[in-house]
Amino acid sequence: MPKNKTPRFYFSLRSPYSWLAYEELTTRHPDLVGRLEWVPFFEPDDLSAQLLAEEGGRFPYSEMSREKNRYVLQDVGRITKARGIAVTWPVDRNPVWEVPHLGYLVADRAGRGHDYIAACYRARFGEGRDICDRSTIADIGAGLGIDRRAVSEASDDPGLRAEGVRILLDVCRDGVFGVPFFVHGFTRFWGLDRLDSFTGHLRSGALPAAAVPEPLAGAVALGRSADDGHAGGCG
Repeated sequence: MPKNKTPRFYFSLRSPYSWLAYEELTTRHPDLVGRLEWVPFFEPDDLSAQLLAEEGGRFPYSEMSREKNRYVLQDVGRITKARGIAVTWPVDRNPVWEVPHLGYLVADRAGRGHDYIAACYRARFGEGRDICDRSTIADIGAGLGIDRRAVSEASDDPGLRAEGVRILLDVCRDGVFGVPFFVHGFTRFWGLDRLDSFTGHLRSGALPAAAVPEPLAGAVALGRSADDGHAGGCG
C-alpha cells in the first residue's frame, strides 16, 4: 500500500479548472471535503526550483502556447456560461506563485484554509485581482482574521519555503502533471471532467487500484504552466 491512504486533492489557486473543481466539490459533495488532504500545486520560482533540485526533484519549464491559452479562455467561458457562473479574467504580471500558495499554509494552520481558498478564487476569478500581489493576499488574510504580514509574506519565511519544497516533492512522487489532480492510493484522476469519477470512487469505498509504475524521481514533466494536457485537466 502507498503511504498516501488519505485521498488528496492537488489544487492550484492559479487554475480556472481547479477553481471550477473546487466549486463543484464544495457545492455538490460537501460531505467529502473533510475527507481530503488539500495540497497546493504551484509553479516554483527560481529559489524554490533550486531548493527542489537540491532534494532531487525537478519541475521542468513548459510555456503554454498562445493557441492553447486562447482555447482555455474559450473552454472555461463555455463551462462557466453553462453553469451560470460569472468570470472576470485576471492579468498575471511577473507572478510569483509562492505568494498565494504558501500563504495558504499560514491560513490552513490558522484553521481558515478552505475560507482562504474560496477568497483567493473569488478575488482572482470573480474580481480579476492579482493574487500574487502581496497587498491582495494581505487583504484576504485580514478579512479572515489572519495577520496581514504573516500571510502576505509567507514566501519570505524559510520554514514555509521548506514546507513548500516538501509539497513539490509530493507532487513529483504522486506523478502530478496538471490540475486539478486527485490521488487515492495508487488511483489517480486528472481534470475537472474526472471529478465525478473521483467522488464515485470515494463513495464506493473501493480499495486503491493495482499499483502503476511510479514516476522516476526528479524526472516528472509537470510543466511550469501546468497546462499540458486535455481541456479540463489544466489551467
